[in-house]
Amino acid sequence: MVPRSAVRSRRRPAYPVLLLAVAVLAAGCATERELPESPQGRSPDALRTAEQPAPAEPSPATASPTPTAPDGTAPGSTGPTPTRTGLRHVFPVRADNVDYHPTHSAYPGTDLFADCGEPFVAVTDGRILEVSRVDRYDKRGPQGPYNGGLSVSLLGDDGVRYYGSHLSVVDRGIKEGARVRAGQQLGKVGRTGNANNVCHVHFGISPPCTGQDDWWIRRGVVWPAKYLDSWRRGGNREPAAAVTAWRREHGCPAKP
Repeated sequence: MVPRSAVRSRRRPAYPVLLLAVAVLAAGCATERELPESPQGRSPDALRTAEQPAPAEPSPATASPTPTAPDGTAPGSTGPTPTRTGLRHVFPVRADNVDYHPTHSAYPGTDLFADCGEPFVAVTDGRILEVSRVDRYDKRGPQGPYNGGLSVSLLGDDGVRYYGSHLSVVDRGIKEGARVRAGQQLGKVGRTGNANNVCHVHFGISPPCTGQDDWWIRRGVVWPAKYLDSWRRGGNREPAAAVTAWRREHGCPAKP
């Protein structure tokens, strides 16, 4: 029979071993929690989810530009589109000996009297709206539609139409849709159409009302003299506000 003291002595070493195993196991669990998870230990679904980029922040909506009609107006509007301010404006005839009156017979407009052949130039930056290269005026025919003879109308970038008629010639390259700059020559002073054989340019300021034969608007609806006075002195008085106000009140009349 084995003494109890001997049995107790054989079992005693098991306690340290057991405690050591528990300590190692606990340390291993703690280390596993602290280490970053490796891709090899993750499921395919988890990897696909992690690799997908985060959804982008929704960008603010961008307003689309307002469409405009060929005459420069916005659909449904009663006047030219918002105008660019500060555009350069120049006197429409490049000559020293130019005379004009502050008024005109029957409707707003101005006759710029100068020698035939003097340059008629673009008042401001813009594009050509209409060109007449043929003198169709006949005293026996209807008075109005062909009175201007050879003529050019320009839609400025300020939304205003500038019209010059009775020209002796329209320059090459000046055609519908062409872009021009302030001071660029469009033609030359003449006496075509109903000019009464006097060299001059009839000058008119109006809103664009294309799409119909609107000669009664094109010839002028806003008195030009105060603008001509400014441009002649090197100033930059702009008619856009007056033209916009006129169109809001009158629209585009279908007849004179």
